Amino acid sequence: MEETEIKIIEEVEEVGIKTKKEKDLDSWIPKTDLGRKIKNNEVIDIGFVLENGLRILEPEIVDALVPNLEQALIEVGQSKGKFGGGKRSIWRQTQKKTKEGNKPKFASVVVVGNKNEFVGIGKGKAKETVPAREKAIRAAKLNMIKIRSGCGSWECNCKEGHSIPFKVTGKSGSIIVSLMPAPKGTGLKIEKECGKMLELAGIKDVYSKSFGHTKTKLNMIYACFNALRKLAEIKGR
Repeated sequence: MEETEIKIIEEVEEVGIKTKKEKDLDSWIPKTDLGRKIKNNEVIDIGFVLENGLRILEPEIVDALVPNLEQALIEVGQSKGKFGGGKRSIWRQTQKKTKEGNKPKFASVVVVGNKNEFVGIGKGKAKETVPAREKAIRAAKLNMIKIRSGCGSWECNCKEGHSIPFKVTGKSGSIIVSLMPAPKGTGLKIEKECGKMLELAGIKDVYSKSFGHTKTKLNMIYACFNALRKLAEIKGR
């Protein structure tokens, strides 16, 4: 198949995805005042919603205001392997023993963002994998925050938003994660799964330190998100 044909197919697929999303928004019936204002084009900026402390209770609000939203599944589980070992998995499986037998449940963690200062995280749990993922995506959209990017590194001082403006620290359980500004070209010097979150938040360069039982991936991710939340608490002029 030639390159031109492949590009045409990709463009058609993208148009089909956008059309489906637009149809879902057209059929959306808001249940909150904020949703009705967005539906009537009275509110058109997600930054206005978050900066004024307005609660997002419908995931369609994020779909309408952030059309280029991307998502990433976090590896919080472990697949079965020989002798108790196994590879990391995006599904965290647990079982409940009853008289009828074992009843498994699956949990997943999803991070969403537009790679431009907006990011959210959510966790979902269900009896099957797909509903668990959908719950996690919905929860991540409802848990959206706006961070403040910048260049707080004295080695760079380029005044661009490729890093963070100052050092921040987040805690979850026994884990403490510190994020520090880094100059251009450094990259994301942080744990792999936390790097996915920072990438979707639009941060390209950062140093980090972590303390505690860092093998607990769920707490590791939430500690990193709590650090980003402190960037969201600071408002610029």
